[in-house]
Amino acid sequence: MKVIGYYWGICGVLALLLSAIFRLSLRVVEMLSYSISPLQWIVLLLFALYMAYAEGYKGFHLNFSPRVVVRARYFLGRTEEYRFWHLLLAPLFCMGFIHATRRRMITSFSVTGAIIVLVLLVSMAPQPWRGIIDAGVVLGYFWIKSAQVESSQWVSPVPPDFPV
Repeated sequence: MKVIGYYWGICGVLALLLSAIFRLSLRVVEMLSYSISPLQWIVLLLFALYMAYAEGYKGFHLNFSPRVVVRARYFLGRTEEYRFWHLLLAPLFCMGFIHATRRRMITSFSVTGAIIVLVLLVSMAPQPWRGIIDAGVVLGYFWIKSAQVESSQWVSPVPPDFPV
């Protein structure tokens, strides 16, 4: 059961992210069928670079991904402390929506809510602007560095934010 929780948590989070990347990539491909002005190319380049740094490196690589992994590793180390529903909802557990400090849950729900609002606002933008924004978001997801560290020696740079 320990290994199932670990892999279900990580694979569930990956499935959510890959689904979003796929849907956004379709909009980027659609954008490429439009005539794009030099100004729009400049905005695309600058926004993509900004999103690669802000979302991809600062948000995803330094914060979100390590927290998902360290929370997933919780299943491997502590069999007596998690409940069956933690295992059942492992992707939500790994993202900090359940069995987390109050601050982590507020942050997780707030960030998710903000993303939903932004998605709704961006979906109202006309092409090619919508595709330009989506291209930046997709690039942000792909801006991931990985270290070649043996798993038993890996130490998360972020706290797991479990409740006390």
